[in-house]
Amino acid sequence: MERVATRSEIEDKGAGATTVAFDLRPAGARQNAVSWADEIRATAALAAPLILTSIAQMAINATTTMMVGHLGPESLSAAALATSIYNSFLVFSMGLVSAVAPMMANERGRDPRATDELRRTVRQGFWAAIAIGVPIWIILWNAEPLLILLGQAPAFSRRAAFYMHHLQWGLLPQLFYMVLRSFVAVLGRPLWTLLAATGAILVNLGLGFSLIYGHLGLPALGFAGAGIASACAGSTLFIGLALVVTLDKRFRQYRLFDRVWRADWPRFFELMRLGLPIAIALAFETTIFSAAMLMMGLIGAAAVAAHAIAMQIGTLGYMVPTGIAQAATVRVGLARGAGDVERIRRAGWTAYAMALGASGLVALFVVLEPRLLASLFIDVEAPANAQVVALALTYLGFAALFLMTDSLQVVVAGMLRGLFDTRVPMLIAAFGYWLLGLPLGALLAFGFGLRAPASGRGSCRASAWLGS
Repeated sequence: MERVATRSEIEDKGAGATTVAFDLRPAGARQNAVSWADEIRATAALAAPLILTSIAQMAINATTTMMVGHLGPESLSAAALATSIYNSFLVFSMGLVSAVAPMMANERGRDPRATDELRRTVRQGFWAAIAIGVPIWIILWNAEPLLILLGQAPAFSRRAAFYMHHLQWGLLPQLFYMVLRSFVAVLGRPLWTLLAATGAILVNLGLGFSLIYGHLGLPALGFAGAGIASACAGSTLFIGLALVVTLDKRFRQYRLFDRVWRADWPRFFELMRLGLPIAIALAFETTIFSAAMLMMGLIGAAAVAAHAIAMQIGTLGYMVPTGIAQAATVRVGLARGAGDVERIRRAGWTAYAMALGASGLVALFVVLEPRLLASLFIDVEAPANAQVVALALTYLGFAALFLMTDSLQVVVAGMLRGLFDTRVPMLIAAFGYWLLGLPLGALLAFGFGLRAPASGRGSCRASAWLGS
């Protein structure tokens, strides 16, 4: 009989504490061992729909930017600034509720039939979404004084706030969607999230085209129509996935919406304990780009428009490692729940290698075809856009650097979340982005007179540091 060596890992004491027994035998001695080939296939099968889903979600913002861009640089700048602020709050709150993913993965790793456990975690994910979403709604409604306080011109702030008042209502439905997205991913059915995101894109395009320009009998609302369309697209994400988990027989057994008002305070506080460091880390990451956008606003409208174009392209490319990181959280979480150290290692290194290769290809394309990519958002041949185009081509070089470096840190953070370690990535993000990246960008832009290019450079220096 083979000797089995085990050790127990006790999580932080208090509500939600768990004990995990790790099997330390060599992989070949375990039954149902997962080989490298198995891990690559499983990670790829999970990551591919998540990558496409992330791209589809960002495509909502990208298509909105394209449509608003044809209304002129002023509308594009105001919408871009409002969207940047909105996305900062959205990403923070999504980071909070994303803690349901490692929690459910660990629960399912311990017991694949943990129906009650998964249902209770999903419900508390909804509670967390409401707890963070409603206060953020109040903050976004007061965007105008906030922007003025941050140094933006009053007229520009008023226009951006007007757009925000239409855009912000999609936030809470997107948080509910994030909870359900984690649920279907842990159950190995992420394709449904892609279908929901595809439907949201179609809603955004159809409503946006009609409400911005006044087609199909709807009023021409200008860029306010774009905000309404984006909010409706966010609601479509949740409604689509809610229908799936209600009607699909594999998901229906979990009865996710039964008695959602019932409290489960230990689970709720465990979710908050894990989720707040994730949210804060993501806030450090996203707000530095909002800060860069604000610095661009101090430089001029052309810098804001060019930065918006480069960030849309860079963010779309960033969805590739983000999807791989989400898959890493699930795969590492499942292995942790099963107590299998070797599977944890394989899941982590597989995700790391996949992110490195995929991000390199995306960055290469950005470097080789920057003008083609910029033409998706603005008429690159129009003389009136010459300054915006020239700046955008410069910024895209920094975007390629950002893709290569930041992709590695996001995947490592995803692995650590699967292990319930969310504090270390938060501390690294705080140092890299705000103590190093932002002061460097401001110094180069305003201290040494490099102006707009420095804001992008500072952000990318922070990403490069993190990636190394």
